[in-house]
Amino acid sequence: MGKLRSGTVGLRFTLLYAAVFLASGIGLLALAYVASGGDVTGVAPEQRPPDPGGAEQHIRDLERQLVDVHAQQSRQLLVGSLIALVVMAGVSLLLGRALAGRVLRPLRLITAATRRISAENLHQRLAVSGPADEVKELADTVDSLLARLEASFAAQRRFVGNASHELRTPLATIRASLDVAVAKPHPAAQTVALAGRLRTELDRVDHLLDGFLVLARAQHGAFVDRASVHLDELAVEALTARAADIAAKSLTVDVEVGADAWTRGSRALLSRMVENVVDNAIVHNEEGDWIRVSTDHDGAEARLVVETGGRVLDQDQVDRLAQPFERLGADRTGSEKGSGLGLSIVAAIAEAHGGRLVLRARPEGGLRVEAALPSAAGCAEVAP
Repeated sequence: MGKLRSGTVGLRFTLLYAAVFLASGIGLLALAYVASGGDVTGVAPEQRPPDPGGAEQHIRDLERQLVDVHAQQSRQLLVGSLIALVVMAGVSLLLGRALAGRVLRPLRLITAATRRISAENLHQRLAVSGPADEVKELADTVDSLLARLEASFAAQRRFVGNASHELRTPLATIRASLDVAVAKPHPAAQTVALAGRLRTELDRVDHLLDGFLVLARAQHGAFVDRASVHLDELAVEALTARAADIAAKSLTVDVEVGADAWTRGSRALLSRMVENVVDNAIVHNEEGDWIRVSTDHDGAEARLVVETGGRVLDQDQVDRLAQPFERLGADRTGSEKGSGLGLSIVAAIAEAHGGRLVLRARPEGGLRVEAALPSAAGCAEVAP
């Protein structure tokens, strides 16, 4: 069955009920009209005819009077029936609408409750009470589906967390073994070189595992450190911490931060979001190019915008950058340029806070990254 547009079912029920009421009214009026066809009311005045010849004329006059009275009564009945039919049509529509609203009210309540349930509050249930009818069966089915989804999300969150933590133990063991091998007296040059390369790869794996944990927390975790956060402050902190990396690439940074870009959420996650956006602008940039960082707000949203120069990009490829392990072009496939989780973590954190990530290829070349979050004044609480 195709998906019905909003209001279609209610309109159909209204028309159905109205048609039933109207058909009943038409039938009732038709029966009354047919039944009244053989009854003639009206009494002719009694007069004594003066003579037999005048009696026949008098009878013909009475017959004409009776015909006129019958025709007048038929017209009055027809006009009254039409008026009653119009009134009945209006009443039928009103009653049909009222009955349709009453029948569909439980479905509207179920729809509204289902819309309020998201990945952050899958523990909630519709819990519809009442007789064991089709509506309650539908609500119970939705509750059963939510229970299965909650179990699946919880299992996924536990798996990501446990796997990331378990992998840290062998990594730490490997790192300790390298340190022991290098610390021996007069280690071989090959050993030192190999240890350096392995440490670089271990650092990348640690960074990847850390990204998994942050992504899992942003998508399914609870925000125990919810507070008002200033995006301006987070942007300045991220740029200051990466001053050496910016200088190493001779990048020109233009900062335009406002004073009221406040939002509400986990400071740790939001700080990671800003850091990832800035890291993306630094790592995937050309020597001697530029970065523009700005924050603003419009009363409903607080925004962080980071733009970079460079070559003209394909918007279709840019749209995929918010997915895990997606990289842009051949120059982003190298392992030395990140794990491919940076912008996907940004998208997950923004969505978890009721915001959005917008990626745009600049017409003149480069990338524009915008993270828009609900402002602190109008920020809806995100249920843990």
